[in-house]
Amino acid sequence: MIIGIDIRDLRLAKTGQKTTLEELCRQFKQLEHTTPHTFHFFDTWIPVYTGRNKFMLMTEHIRQQLWKQVALPFKAWRKKCDIVYCNDYFAPYLHWNFTTVQLFHDAFFFEYPQYYNPIWLQLFKRIAIPAAKKSAFIITPTEYAKKTVQHFTGIPAEKIITIYHGPKTIPTTTTANIPDWLPTQQQHPYLLHVGVFEKRKNLSNLLKAFQLFQQNGNSHYKLVLVGKGNGKMHSDDTVNILQTIQDLQLQDQVIMPGYVPDDMLGVVYQHAACYVFPSYNEGFGIPILEAFQFGIPVLVANNTCLPEVGADAVLSFDPYNPQDIAQQINTLLHNPQLQQTLIQKGHQRLQDFSWEKTARKLIEVFEQTKK
Repeated sequence: MIIGIDIRDLRLAKTGQKTTLEELCRQFKQLEHTTPHTFHFFDTWIPVYTGRNKFMLMTEHIRQQLWKQVALPFKAWRKKCDIVYCNDYFAPYLHWNFTTVQLFHDAFFFEYPQYYNPIWLQLFKRIAIPAAKKSAFIITPTEYAKKTVQHFTGIPAEKIITIYHGPKTIPTTTTANIPDWLPTQQQHPYLLHVGVFEKRKNLSNLLKAFQLFQQNGNSHYKLVLVGKGNGKMHSDDTVNILQTIQDLQLQDQVIMPGYVPDDMLGVVYQHAACYVFPSYNEGFGIPILEAFQFGIPVLVANNTCLPEVGADAVLSFDPYNPQDIAQQINTLLHNPQLQQTLIQKGHQRLQDFSWEKTARKLIEVFEQTKK
């Protein structure tokens, strides 16, 4: 079987969406030597625009659809592909002697339309959904994502297949120096969150909970927020986060280093007291697995897919209630036995996830399309 992989999104995507495609491509290249299938990785020579200029953004949307609906199908046809896999919601509508399989990370376009550019929403509704209905299969990263995608699109449940992601490849043993901005575990243990500063991430409630936690005899703790805003007018939460920090007078207690390279990110995970994931909504939640990988206890919001991914290896809280978040953090960090239990369960739960498993299950889906 000849399989085409659309990799143009590697130059455009950020955070989890980019991680997914990078990890899958790495696995496909390795598995090509042990499977009877041939993989082609399709990209375009045309530069991808990633700035904020509205005219250029509109131009980029048009170029993306020209790629998806014209250039990509042509390349796949020339290489005589049987399958074209797209990792970013959009797939070719017209199939030139091939079929498509595509990944829907979540249903945020439907759940949070106010966070998206109106032009992008129209493209999604008029192109992505009709193309998805013609695809052989839709892949989702969790059962929760499957249910929401099926609910909002009307695509039959039997066409939607859940395949779990794996953890991001981060060096587990690193020689990177501890950065100056990182607190020492002995003097200032810290809570950790890694991710883009979007409104759905609920970081303002985490900040409020952190203040309550500090006021309960834990003033020596710090909060490290790795990441930054996405620069999108509708969903970026940076201004609100900074204002909340100022209102709560947490300027000296919250550390915001921006994005950090993977070798340094490993150091940040290794020295954290715990990982806190307060999101209102996620499609998967890769940082849960990253925290498991580095042996730190995890607290998550008790909603959407997070309990599904974390299972019994996480402590959960009500993300709408800062008091409950603070109470659960306090319970965890003052109970060493609970910490060790969660760390051990996290290590066990991590065995259920790997990118090799993800890639092999995807190949099984590709093979089903030819039966």
